[in-house]
Amino acid sequence: MKFFLHLSYKGTHYHGWQWQPKHTSVQETLQGALEEMLGHKVNCVGCGRTDAGVHASQYFCHIIVEDDFDYDPVFRLNKILPNDITIHHFIKVGWDAHAQKDAISRTYTYRIHTTKDAFLSELSTYYPKENMDVGLMQKAVEILPRYRDFRAMCRQPDRYRTTHCELTAAQLLVENDGERLSFVFTASRFLRGMVRILVGQILEVGYGRESLEAFENNLKTGQAPAFTKGAYPQGLYLSGVKYGFLDIG
Repeated sequence: MKFFLHLSYKGTHYHGWQWQPKHTSVQETLQGALEEMLGHKVNCVGCGRTDAGVHASQYFCHIIVEDDFDYDPVFRLNKILPNDITIHHFIKVGWDAHAQKDAISRTYTYRIHTTKDAFLSELSTYYPKENMDVGLMQKAVEILPRYRDFRAMCRQPDRYRTTHCELTAAQLLVENDGERLSFVFTASRFLRGMVRILVGQILEVGYGRESLEAFENNLKTGQAPAFTKGAYPQGLYLSGVKYGFLDIG
């Protein structure tokens, strides 16, 4: 039987989703807990990778199990897992369903706090409000849906057959009189490092270290920015994954 697992995790203490030798990953931790619960080996196929320190407020993976459950697997698995990984649903799916290949779109959210806050240090990124022009940053965000090729905003563009992405939504949300900012991007696919590079470059515009014209010119030409510094990982969340056969908010 095949199941989709709907979960979320705080990525602070993990080296990303994907299993890696010598580093603790979410995938390794989840598989170990599942094998303890099920009594047999299991492989979790995730909906995508996340970098070290990056979080997921919505994530899906699929597993194959030998038998259906005669107990509540959500409750039991949550009891085994550490507190920074939470299972929300086990969803029975058809044999052809695939957590990665069947995703129609993904949404990433990047959270910033502009007043230093020790309680947010692992869940958001501190960038000081001083000299930050949020209006210019809004203009940079509004430019993005006009473009399809994000070669300039990719860490390793040559590894891809194409660097085209269908970016269907890009927003900068401002809360608490500018003390909290959230960048929200939805696309058919994302390139390696794309969101953190985008946010980093938009912040360069906001702080006046890069012009709006230079930012757009990089998008037009595919030329990487002269100075590229991706935003820090702790502010980034995979916050939504959409499937044609699932309706989970």
